[in-house]
Amino acid sequence: MKAIAVKPGTPNSVHLRDIPEPSLDQFPNGKGVLVKVLKVGVDATDKEINEALYGNAPPGDDFMVIGHESFGIVEAVGENVTRFKPGDYVTATVRRPGGSIYDKIGTYDMTSEETYYERGINLLHGYLTEKFVDEEDYIIRVPQGLTHLHVLMEPMSCAAKAVHQAYEVQRRMKVWSPKVAWVMGAGQIGLLTTLCLRLRGLHVSTIARSPGPHLKQEITEGMEANYVSTKNTDLDELVKQTGRPDIIVDATGSSIIAFESMKYLGLNGVLVFTSVTGDSDKHELPTSKINLEWVLGNKLLLGSVNANRDHFEMGIKDLALGEMMYPGVLEKILTNPIDGLDNYAEMMRLLVEDNSALKVFVNVASE
Repeated sequence: MKAIAVKPGTPNSVHLRDIPEPSLDQFPNGKGVLVKVLKVGVDATDKEINEALYGNAPPGDDFMVIGHESFGIVEAVGENVTRFKPGDYVTATVRRPGGSIYDKIGTYDMTSEETYYERGINLLHGYLTEKFVDEEDYIIRVPQGLTHLHVLMEPMSCAAKAVHQAYEVQRRMKVWSPKVAWVMGAGQIGLLTTLCLRLRGLHVSTIARSPGPHLKQEITEGMEANYVSTKNTDLDELVKQTGRPDIIVDATGSSIIAFESMKYLGLNGVLVFTSVTGDSDKHELPTSKINLEWVLGNKLLLGSVNANRDHFEMGIKDLALGEMMYPGVLEKILTNPIDGLDNYAEMMRLLVEDNSALKVFVNVASE
């Protein structure tokens, strides 16, 4: 069957290749689920893997199938599968467990091992192919009423995890009740994080460079959040308007902006980094001033990586509520469909060259 792959370590090696079809026999415990791939989302991670900034091939192969944002339909299940049946719409998690205690209890996104396993990102093949098989524990059902949002399930899980973990760690404050949030970046993760925070009742400013009017502003304001262009509004001025934020989530893909955000966080606040940055940028900061303010202000920096199945389920619930609260808004994120795996070159071109391509996804097959 067809697959879109790269040769990790070789820049711009994306290509189409044939790989063997998967089988339920790969899971002799009878817990396998065979999925026909319908759509796969791609993002800056896939672009950077193709640029050889990170990622390693699975053992025994010199290539890696990319694509970690899956949506498909169950074709067959093993004899011991209880959660799924043929015809169910599903997505799948990205991380897979190693050997640490966190991996063994289902929180494989919190592994304490240096080596991590992520489908389509590191040491495991991804979903940009015609079918895949995986264990039941890593498959999540997508409700019929949300299938029009298909490939947003995985990025939504990352947004839901970032917000959930921010609240979890802020239990340290006993009575923490955030009112103001900033989301740095208006890409897919930024917009979905905006949704998560709006559903919690926060006053949200979603901050990006480009001034509107444009689609990102339309989506942001469709969720009753405030779109802020840094070309029109200085962040020091924004502080005067909103007050210092209780929570900042950085989803820019820029380490410079992520660290600059440290200057604006409010007392007792939490800053969440969600971006993986493979570049070698350097940037100067007033480190002594930041250190003083963070120590005296009890501020917290939190890193959040790909989600486990609990966060996928949280994200799906937020998508469902978001559809009820802001009908028709979230689907606007899905901007650039690519028809067929054969068009991988156009897929990568959009990721590299088209700044207006908010969400690129491949229509792999029809039902």
